[in-house]
Amino acid sequence: MTWVRGAGYRLLGSRFDYLLHTRPAEWPIMAAHTLVGYILAVGLDGAQRGERLGSALLGLGLWVVCLNGGTLAFNSAFDRDEGDIAYLRQPPPPPAHLASFGFCLMALGLLGAWGLTAGYLASYSVCLGLSVLYSAPPFRLKAVPGADWVINMLGFGTLTPYAGWAATGVPLDPARGLVLLAFCPLFAALYPLTQIYQLEEDRRRGDRTLALMLGVRRSLFVSLGAAAAAFALLALAGLRTGWGPRDVGRWAALAVCALVWGMLLTSWLRRYRRMRERDHQWGMYQALGAWALTDLAVVLAWGT
Repeated sequence: MTWVRGAGYRLLGSRFDYLLHTRPAEWPIMAAHTLVGYILAVGLDGAQRGERLGSALLGLGLWVVCLNGGTLAFNSAFDRDEGDIAYLRQPPPPPAHLASFGFCLMALGLLGAWGLTAGYLASYSVCLGLSVLYSAPPFRLKAVPGADWVINMLGFGTLTPYAGWAATGVPLDPARGLVLLAFCPLFAALYPLTQIYQLEEDRRRGDRTLALMLGVRRSLFVSLGAAAAAFALLALAGLRTGWGPRDVGRWAALAVCALVWGMLLTSWLRRYRRMRERDHQWGMYQALGAWALTDLAVVLAWGT
């Protein structure tokens, strides 16, 4: 038990289990990806001046804590994982009312979303519905190979930064719309990597995830192809924005990110037969680092 968990249990008792299952360790990653949309909408200069900051912060809190945290808690109530899961090592047994807690947290965020734009409310509503379909019987689409993939690439990939944009009320232009769309195949590349180290536990539970259906080798090839599609869309967005030879720094930022993704996935493909479960888990966290680098590159390329 870490000192953080110890302090949490001393403060909240067994109720701290509810908070742990919202996986606060993921909140900074989700917040950063949501803020990409805000910065694309107002620019780095606008963000420094605090343009539309109030609505952006409200949208950020609702999306990260209520929608994302509630979704993860709701999912944990049905998964009942025993081994490590993403952003939560040694998860405690799910409390008795975890599903209700997670759903109520998502519903609370939906009430708050009515105070923002129609685009934000629509994206929140769609993701709430997808969260229920993803986790809860009799739907449990996370156990349907391919359906789990589509839900996550849409929800986390594109709708999350779109929510950050939509909270500002700034109209979405076609070039930056392509940037947001590119995150859909980029998350399609990341998602199988989050499942590879959990193959045995998913097999025992009877969940036929995408990675379990494809196997490690084909999952990695799918990730490689999806990453290539994402950077092709980002390049197209650059052309649509009007980048030319003078924008060499912007092109270089995208090229570096593409190279990082390519090196990570090709190295994984060469070594996967020799890798143990914890090695695959470390590979997932490296991919999350590549994702964060891509977020930063997009902000620098289109936010200035």
